[in-house]
Order: sequence, then structure tokens, then C-alpha cells
Amino acid sequence: MRVVGPERTRLTQRAALASVFMALTLMVAKSWAAIETDSTAMLGSLADTVLDLVASLFTLAGVRIAALPADHDHRFGHGKAEALVALGQVVLIAASALGIGWRAIDRLLNGAPTAHAELGIGVSIAAMVGTLLLLSYQKRVIAKTGSVAIQTDNMHYRSDLFLNAAVIAALILDHMLRIRGADAAFGIAIALWLLWGAWSAAGESVNQLMDAEWPVEKREAFLAACADYPELKGMHDVRTRTSGVHDFIQFHVWVPEAWTIREAHDRLDAVEEDLQRRFPGTEIFLHLDPEGHTDREGMLPHELTESR
Repeated sequence: MRVVGPERTRLTQRAALASVFMALTLMVAKSWAAIETDSTAMLGSLADTVLDLVASLFTLAGVRIAALPADHDHRFGHGKAEALVALGQVVLIAASALGIGWRAIDRLLNGAPTAHAELGIGVSIAAMVGTLLLLSYQKRVIAKTGSVAIQTDNMHYRSDLFLNAAVIAALILDHMLRIRGADAAFGIAIALWLLWGAWSAAGESVNQLMDAEWPVEKREAFLAACADYPELKGMHDVRTRTSGVHDFIQFHVWVPEAWTIREAHDRLDAVEEDLQRRFPGTEIFLHLDPEGHTDREGMLPHELTESR
């Protein structure tokens, strides 16, 4: 079960701080290695780490803002701050990829040797070990919180494993085996990998910002739970969305015309409270309709056809 409230805030902020510390450490080490080796692949890895640092700082700010309670101007809370931060990270990754690709193509056309390959290889191996430790920690936090910002940050560092492996391969081929152009070719491959990662990471952020419906499995799980309550047998016009860690669902329910307003309120209020215990972090909005009545305004075209 995912945690919510202060515990979630504590976990996500600690994960963001761990990312910042790791990015700072790797940035210093890779800057030294990039200067000493003059490797395009190492430069690409350094640029990715610098962006990881910026992205991690954004993530830290995002999870703090997202944890703020609802206020007068943001009655649904601040959960979308995480999606905005994640989308900003995507833009940074894409810009970095284009810059790395440009330099790699220039190196491929004009040529330039690398040096001190052993140093670059050693730094890359150390970076992979540190990254694996961070990924393991982030994975536990994501499982407990479902944070989209930490998920996007995790994607950056997973790509770092491939980037560091590519740097090692590029230095071995270019400097040790004297296969010219290998370093530049790997630089281009790294740029393409970053662009693909940016495209993949954008999906979840855009879905939240556009108020996309819940995934089918999640929606079906909630509807299956609703089947346990006789009061919800007339449930219809279901709509869902997610904002950060907060889930929202609204639907209409048919109630017998013989029920008084007080009876309908008390029965469905009890159902709502029980569902919220079963689905923590979910806010439920109910609208009561007389039995058999359907509000056609706002329905999708196929729903209008089915209701006739």
C-alpha cells in the first residue's frame, strides 16, 4: 500500500536530496575525466550528469510544492507541480541530447584523439556503482509513494548506466584499440538514447497535466470494489484523473425516489468513507440522480448512443 501525507513527503524529499548529492559527486568526477581525456562520449556523460543535477534540484522543489496542502487558490492541492517539474526535466534532456549530438558529429567529421583512457574508464565504473546504489533506493521510494517526479529522476539515472557503459566502450575502442571515430559514434548514440528517454518520460507528465483517465487496471480495480456496495448499483458517468499522488474520481449514482435526502446522504457518505479507506489518497465526488435519470450533458458520443 502506498503511503500518503507527511510520510510520503519525507520519503520523496529524501530521495530527491540523495539524487542531488549523487549528481554533484558525479559532476565533479566527470568534469575532471572529460578535461583529461578530451572524449566526446565522456563529455556527453558529463552533460547528462549536469542536467541530472539541475533536474534533481527541480525534483526537490517539485515534491516540496506538491506536498503543500490545498489553499484558497488551489482547492485541488498542488500535486501537478510534480508533473510540471518532470516535463521541465524532459526539455533539459532533449536540449542536452541535441548539443551532444552536434559535438559528436563535428568530432566524427574533423577527428580528434582521446587521451588518458584509463582515467575515464575508472571514473565511469565508479559512477555506475554509485548510480546502482541510488537506483535501488529510488525504487523503494517509488514503490511506496508513486511519485512521478522521482520516477522521471529514476529514468535519468537508469540511462546513466548505459551512458557510462558506452563511455567505457568508446574509450577502449578509440584509445586502446585505435578504432578512430568510435568515440564520436558513441557520442551520437548517447544523444539518440537521451532523446528517446525524454520522449518516453514526457508521456506520464503530459497525462497528468491533461487530466487523462486512470489506467484501465486501476479504474477496473476501483469499479470492482464499488460492486461490493448495493448503494452503488446505479453508478454511472464515471470520470477519473490524477494530480501528483492524489487521485480523483467522480460519478453519478441512482437512488430510489422513496429515499429522503438525509437517508441518501447518510448511506452514500458511509460508502464514500469506506472506499477512501480502501483507496488512500483518493478523493471521491458523488452526485445523486433519481433512479433511471441520466444527465446527458458532458457525456461522450458513444455514451449518448448507449443511453438511448
